[in-house]
This record gives sequence, C-alpha cells and structure tokens, in this order.
Amino acid sequence: MAAYRHPALLPLLLSCVCLCGFGSVLGLKDASGPAEPPNPPVLRAVDPPAKNAPAAAAAAAAAAGASQPRRATSWKLSEEAACREDLSRLCPKHTWTNNLAVLECLQDRREESDIAPDCNHLLWNYKLNLTTDPKFESVAMEVCKSTINEIKECNEEERGRGYLVSCLVDHRANVSEYQCNQYITKMTSIVFSDYRLICGFMDKCKDDINSLRCGSINVGHKDVHSQGEVIACLEKALVWEAEQQDHVHPIKEECQRAILRVAELSSDDFHLDRHLYFSCRADRERFCRNTQAGEGKVYKCLFNHKFEEAMSEKCRDALTTRQKLISQDYKVSYSLAKACKVDLRKQRCSLDANLPRAREARLSYLLLCLEAAVHRGRPVSGECQGEMLDYRRMLMEDFSLSPEIVLHCRTEIEAHCSGLHRKGRTLHCLMRVGRGDRSTTVDSICQSALQTLIQSADPGADYRIDRALNEACESVIQTSCKHIRTGDPMILSCLMEHLYTEKMVEDCEHRLLELQYFISRDWKLDPILYKKCQGDAARLCHTHGWNETSELMPPGAVFSCLYRHAYRTEEQGRRVNSAEQLSRDCKVEVQRILRQRALDVKLDPELQRRCMTDLGKWCSEKTDAGQELECLQDHLEDLVSACREVVGNLTELESEDIQIDALLIRACEPVTQAYCHVSTVLPFVFHREEVPRPPCRRVDVVLCLSTTVKNDTLQDAREQRVSLKCRKQLRVEELEMSEDIRLEPELYDPCKSDISRLCPNVAFGNAQMIECLKEQKKQLSQRCHQRIFRLQEVEMTDPELDYQLMRVCKQMIKRFCTDADARNVLQCLKQNKNSELMDPKCKQMITKRQITQNTDYRLNPLLRKACRADIPKFCQPILNKASEDSELEGQVIACLKLKYADQKLSSDCEDQIRVILQESALDYRLDPQLQMHCTDEISRLCAEEAAAQEQTGQVEECLKVNLLKIKLEACKKEVLNMLKESKADIFVDPVLHTACALDLKHHCAAIMPGRGRQMSCLMEALQDKRVRLQPECKKRLQDRIDMWSYAAKMAPAEGFSDLAVQVMTSPSKNYILLMIALSVCILFLVGLLCGRITKRVTRELKDR
Repeated sequence: MAAYRHPALLPLLLSCVCLCGFGSVLGLKDASGPAEPPNPPVLRAVDPPAKNAPAAAAAAAAAAGASQPRRATSWKLSEEAACREDLSRLCPKHTWTNNLAVLECLQDRREESDIAPDCNHLLWNYKLNLTTDPKFESVAMEVCKSTINEIKECNEEERGRGYLVSCLVDHRANVSEYQCNQYITKMTSIVFSDYRLICGFMDKCKDDINSLRCGSINVGHKDVHSQGEVIACLEKALVWEAEQQDHVHPIKEECQRAILRVAELSSDDFHLDRHLYFSCRADRERFCRNTQAGEGKVYKCLFNHKFEEAMSEKCRDALTTRQKLISQDYKVSYSLAKACKVDLRKQRCSLDANLPRAREARLSYLLLCLEAAVHRGRPVSGECQGEMLDYRRMLMEDFSLSPEIVLHCRTEIEAHCSGLHRKGRTLHCLMRVGRGDRSTTVDSICQSALQTLIQSADPGADYRIDRALNEACESVIQTSCKHIRTGDPMILSCLMEHLYTEKMVEDCEHRLLELQYFISRDWKLDPILYKKCQGDAARLCHTHGWNETSELMPPGAVFSCLYRHAYRTEEQGRRVNSAEQLSRDCKVEVQRILRQRALDVKLDPELQRRCMTDLGKWCSEKTDAGQELECLQDHLEDLVSACREVVGNLTELESEDIQIDALLIRACEPVTQAYCHVSTVLPFVFHREEVPRPPCRRVDVVLCLSTTVKNDTLQDAREQRVSLKCRKQLRVEELEMSEDIRLEPELYDPCKSDISRLCPNVAFGNAQMIECLKEQKKQLSQRCHQRIFRLQEVEMTDPELDYQLMRVCKQMIKRFCTDADARNVLQCLKQNKNSELMDPKCKQMITKRQITQNTDYRLNPLLRKACRADIPKFCQPILNKASEDSELEGQVIACLKLKYADQKLSSDCEDQIRVILQESALDYRLDPQLQMHCTDEISRLCAEEAAAQEQTGQVEECLKVNLLKIKLEACKKEVLNMLKESKADIFVDPVLHTACALDLKHHCAAIMPGRGRQMSCLMEALQDKRVRLQPECKKRLQDRIDMWSYAAKMAPAEGFSDLAVQVMTSPSKNYILLMIALSVCILFLVGLLCGRITKRVTRELKDR
C-alpha cells in the first residue's frame, strides 16, 4: 500500500509498460461508461493448464458478472464472494471501498497467508482487463489534460499505442497536477505484481524463461500474481552469466535489456521488486522501520545493513542480486541515477554512440568518468559525490559485485579466501595473495581485475571506502591522525608515516600495505600525487586522462617518468632545461612517495619486477620490514644488471634524503631529534601550505649519530645515548655508505679532483675508490685528506663499517672471530694474523689497517682509551702542533714508546704500547717514523730482506746490524730508539726472543715479562759461568750488548732519570751499583777522618 502513502514514485517507472485502459474504478473521476471488459478474459499461453479450467471458468464468470451494467459504477472487489473471506481476514475494513487498495492489500500479504484459488484468478482477470481497457488512455488525456498541453513532447505523441503514458512518466518532474500524479503512480503496483502485465517483457524473454526453467511458478502452484519470482530468476541468471567464462545458457540481448529495464523501473520503491520485498519484509521492519519508502531509500538502508548478523540470508541474497544489477547498469539505482544525472551530462559521461550500451551503463564506467572529473578539479555536485562514495564503499565491501573478480579470481578465492566474504575481507585476502605475502601469487588476469576494481572504488581518495581498513586502523587514526579532517586523502599518508612505529597496530599494518600495494602501481590512485603532478605528467610523460590508459605510458610507468625528471636531469656536461624539471609541488609529492616506498620493497613496482629473481635467491629469509632492501643492497654486486641498477639508484637517493631511509629514521627517531636536530615528521604531510624544507642528507645524520656513539664509547658512558636498535641500523647505513663514495656527498665532493687525478681507472663499487684514496693519502688535497682521515677514524672505531676489510676477510672472521664483539673484529684478526690458516689476502688487508692505525693514536681506539692520561702528560708538545684532521705520522706513538722504555707509563697504556712494539718489531712498515726516515737506508742496506716481506723482523735486524753504516742521522736515531726499546722488553726484539726462547724457559720462567726483567735475567745468565746458554742465544746477546754500548755512546743520557734507567737496564747493573755503594762508603769514612784531624774548638768558645 505504499503507493498510497508515497505518491512521489519513480519518474521512469512506466516508460516501457503497456497500459492501454483505465476505468473509473480507480476513484479518480467517473468516466462516461463502466470500466468493464467487453468479453470474459481469454487466458494467454502462459495461463494455467487444463486441469485448472473449472477454477478459471469460475473466475471468468465472476469477472463477467462484475462487468454487468447494473454494477458498472459501484462494483467492488470486496463484494465478490470469491474474495470476501480472504478480504475480511487479511485487509483492514477501511480499504474495502477502494478496489486498488484491496488489490494491493492482497498482493502484499504475508508469505504464509494464502488466499483461495478463485480469488487469485479473480484478481488476475481484473488486473488484466484493467490494463487492456482501450479507454485507459482517454482517461489519461482527461486527467492530465493541462499537463499534456504544457509538455510539447507528450502532446505530439501518437494516440492509441500507450506512448502517451510513457511520455508523462518521463516528464514526471514537470507534472504539477495532483490527480495526474496520482494517476501515473497508482498503476505501478498492479503491473509489477506479474511480469506478464509488463508490455513486451513476455515477448522478449519467453524463450529465456523456458530455457532457464524460470516459469515453473504458474497458476495452481502458487499465488497467481506472485510472478516476481520469475523476474528474480532471470535477474539471478543475468548476473550469474556475467560471472562465467563459458555461457551455457546465454540470455538474449533484448531480454537482458528488458530485465535491466524492469529493475530500473522498480528502483524507486522496494515494494515493486516483489522478490526482494517478500524476502526482506522482516528485515525492513528490523533495520529500516523509520525509513520512508520511495526514492530508493529503503534499498540504501538495507544495503547499509547487509552484513549485519541479524540480517536474514534470504534478504542478503536478494540485496546482493540487486547490487550486482546496479554494477551492470547504474540506472538500477534510483538515488545514484537521480543525483548524478546532471553531472553525467556535464562531464559527457552519458550515452556514447561509439560505445556498447553494456559497457557505457556499467557502474564502474560511471564512477571512473565522474572520479576523473573530480580529480581534474571539475565541479561535481556534493549529492552526486555522496552517492558515489556509497557505491564505491559497496564495491569494496563485497567482491561478488564485481563480475570480473568472481570470474578471474575464482581459483584464488577457493584456495586462500573461502569463508571471508563479509566486510571486504575476501578482497583484502586477494590483495594479500596478490601482494605475495603467501607462497603463491594470483594470476595476472586476476591481478588486473583487482587493479581495475581498486581504480573504480578509488579508496585512496577516502579511506572510509575501504571498510576493512577503516575498522582495522580506527584506533591509529584517532591517536596519530586525529588532526586531519575525516575523509581527507592525507589520512593514508599519515598512516604510512606511522608504519612500523609503536603507534601502529598489526591488523592496520597488514590492511594498509595490502591496499598500498595496488595504489603504488597506478599513480592516479594517489589523489594528492595526481593533483600536484597531472600537469607535469602530461607535459613530460605524455599521459592521458585519469580514466584513460596508454600502451606507451602505462600507469605504472608514469611515476618512474616523474622520478627520472625529479632526480635524473642533471647530467654531466649538459645544462638542465627548466622545461624538463618538475614543479616544486610535484617534486615534494614524488619525494613523499619515495619515502613511503622505501618502507617495503613490494610498494616499489619497478624494484619488485626487476629484482623478483634476486629476492628469491638472496633474500627469501628476510621477511621483516625493510630487510629485503637491505639484503639487496648487501648483495649489490651479485644482482642481475637490471636489479643492480634500480637498487643502486634507490641507495643513491637515500644518501640525498634521509627521510627515504625509513629504517634508520624509525630506529633512531628519538636520537636524531634530540642530538641531530632532524625532524622525522614530514612538514608537507600535515602542513601542506608551508614551504617544504630542503631534505636533510643521510650522511649528516649518520655522521652525527656516529660521533655520538664514538664519544659515549671513549668516555665510558654508563648508558649509551644511542639505543642498541639504532646502533645496529647505524652500522648497516655506514657500511652501505662506505661501499660507494658517491653515496657520501661530504666525502665525494671534496675528493672529485683527486679521484680523476689519482684513481681514474678505479671502479666505484666495493669501496675500491675509497681504498685507492686511502693508499694515495699523502698525495691528496687537504680537504680530501681531512675527509679520508675522518672516515678512517670512524672505521677504526667500528671495523664492521670497513667495507673492504669485511669483504676480503669475511671467511676469516667466520673462522676466527665468530664470538668476538663487532667492535673488536680487527683486534681479533690481528691476533690471528700469523696463523697458518689465515688467508693471504686477508692478512695483507690486516697489515694495511695496522699501518693506518699506527700513523695516529686517534685511529687506535684501544690505545686512545688506555693512554688518555699518559698522552697529554708526556706528549703535549706534539699535540700542540697537531692538526685536527691530519695524521701525526706516529709521533705520539713514538713518544709513548720512549716512555715505555723509560718505564714511566701507566699499566694500561704500557700494555697497549707493548702490543704495538711487538707488532712493529716484526714488520718495519708498522712503525711510521722508522719507515719515513729509513726508507732510503732500507733500500740501500736491506733491500733483500724488505723484498721478502716475511714479517719476521729481518729488516729491523738488518738495520741494527748495519747501524754503523747508516748515514742519515734521523734513521740512525730511530734504530737507536729500537735498541733502547728492546732493552726494556725482550718481546720487542723478535730475533733475540726467537734465539733465546729455550733459555728463557729454562732459566727465566719465574720472571715476569716487562720492564726489562727477563732481559736482565738473560744478561746475568750470560755472565754466570755456571750457566750454559744456547750458542745462538749467546751470540745474539753478545751482539746486543755491543749495540747497546754503541747506542749509549751515540745517545748519552740526557738527564739523571735517563742515567738511572741506563744503569738499571745495564748488563753490569750489579757491578755499577756495587761501585757506587763502595764510593759512597769511602766518602763517608774520609769525612769522619777529616773531622778528627781538624782543630778542636774549646768548650769555652762554644759556650760564648
């Protein structure tokens, strides 16, 4: 009875309905003659079979009786005996006087309430006769006379063919007469109760009804005017056909159009969709009791509650069928067609003669066309955008509304996503499979269908469209993005900025990455990027409209084009043309996208495509956030060329903008803000009107963090300011930067000229260029030399950052240093350098690092820490002359060596100097002062020993033996210093120690090493005639004594302290001390004797 309560029904409702007559029984106005059928009705081909003939005859008789002149003006359905009982049982008494009200009451009865067969047939014949009365159009002309005259199109329609009523319905909005409006409205409930009353429907769909067996509900089986089930059957067949690869029972095109037209005509009032009305009556009362019927409001209300637990399955199925019809033809939605009618015409989304009707009418086509207008900044009414939002959300909630998804993703759904059909879960499950989070991936056709659906729904423009994402991320949005307006596209950017942070929840993280995977593959799906860059993309990348594609520039390639123009226009020897550059706003958005993509390899389509094989080969176990990119960077030289190129480009970009290095920012966020003054919040994310700040370079942040870690280490801070997580990530960053000098602008820029001059043929990768500069350090320019020194200082503090050392000695580290701390790797390698298992290349690299360390105490963290009090105490003059960023060429270490020989160092510093002395005694190259001053003498006197490079101290021994032949005073002084040092500790003299090893074991085992104690023990043994030393040891000892004697003559004691040290370390120490004691005693006795001999003073003189 909604037709009475709601006169404003669908303006298109009867445009294809063949209504040819109407009588005064409507109660609108008395006609000149009775509204009676001229003859008893003749049943059509689809009428009941012969066994029901008696009942049909009775009904015909009743109808014929109703047509007698005596009841022409006052005949009522309620007076007929066939329906009196049902009428009194089912219909309110106030409706009995109106035939149409009785008809609607009996049609809309509850499903379980049956009416008598005779009454069924009486109603059917009445409706049939009513709709075929030739006087019907004349009534329309009388009731709507003034309206017809006002509407030119209707006035010109041919009379007698039913077109007049269709025209009036099409211009319903212009009908102002109340009675005319009622006249058009009240016939709808009659026609839609039975498909056989709809003009042309039976003719167009008869064959399909029979082939699909949709005509089983005929007279005698069920209510004769409940033929809505037949239309429902055809509708289900229509949507099922769209989801099938092979059309077993294809529906004829004219029947398809008829089905969609019927659905369109019933889109105003849900009462007119008889199948849905009966299926959802209880649910309408439960969820939409206060929703007024008409204008599709009840449909929309039921759609919104479709996935509620209390919704019946029967109603949910009927609603899904209705939604699928809307997907095929947007006009099946009354509210959408009405709200967007004007906008469709303005944006030229209406019928196109060059497009097939099926495609042009699809919901996805409408959405794409209007979304393109919105993205271009063209005006689209708020009402239309609201309707679009509802239907985009509908597409995201239920995958089955997209026939392409059902058709092409059926295998993936059955294998991975069964039972997850509600609230968008199936769609997100498919996204997860398509993203590659599971062992299998989706078919390319399914992937394409998913991408198309995402573009149609456009969830990037409003996160609320994706219900699964909205529910999962609600808490994160409320806490971290609450300052952004609800529905703003920046919500997604805000969520991405908080990815992998403590504020992010796991479910939101998964839903967000699943959606971003598809958004990242079409630049148009990021509305902010599209808005800022559409002009640049059209100018530089030759793109088309938002909803258009090009084989030459597919959606995934557009961002690559923008990226190239943002970062790759500055070619060597070529001046950048301003016309080839991106606008400032577009470049900011490109940077934002790059920063988001750095969080996950799968968000970078080009990287994932080119590196798919390498990811599986090298990084299959790296599944945590950011580990895949780190893994690819670690294996850069092992990657295929295409993958190596894109990974190298991304790594270089990270060096230019710290925000792109998302893992470092996430790990070190508090420290960078506190100590490095770097904000991890992107200014354009939340304050888009502000002028964007220039990006902070990665090298600046890494240097800041490295300095903080180094200072805390050297100062023995109780608690490190840089967290363990940040320190780990910092090492990775520093190692990456050390691999290619171009990734460190602070180092690369000052050294460009040196590179071209000293290392023109050296490759940049594998830290080869940096190693070349280190080897040519003395020839570098001042600025480059300073930067190299700083780099070496950092590498010595943490050897893991020394790319060449870690690469060359990788296997040796695994063999000897698996349990060593990362910062002690070099120390561990030095201890095992002379092992027989040591790799020669690694041994050579260790020697290089030892040479570097001994050039400056600042490059030896252990020495610097152990001698922090001794250095300023004994070597301050050297420090005063030192430059901050250049080596001291071993001067401080040489100073400490002398103090070691004088036994003046603290115990910790003495231990470290002893190690250095032992190492340099075996290899003269580890003594910078000796090498610097004695290079020529070594070439002249010890060329053979130096060429052998046996690192057994033979060169030092050669210099000692040839001390008298050395001409250069500076070299002679260094050799004398070596002799002095060896006197303090036998371990410093490897040749002597090797010769006397057995004697030390036999005669001096109880003597502690150091401070010359074991050397003194051997000297006493040499003088003791009872002790027999090994001939080689005896010979070497005698040679040393001669050398020390010569050294004492050549370098006499400079003070009392030096004299004391020489006495205490002399082989004749006991003899000298005895003679000194004897001299003192003699002086004492002489004093006593001399005192007695002198004149005594009398007591009287004393007492004066």
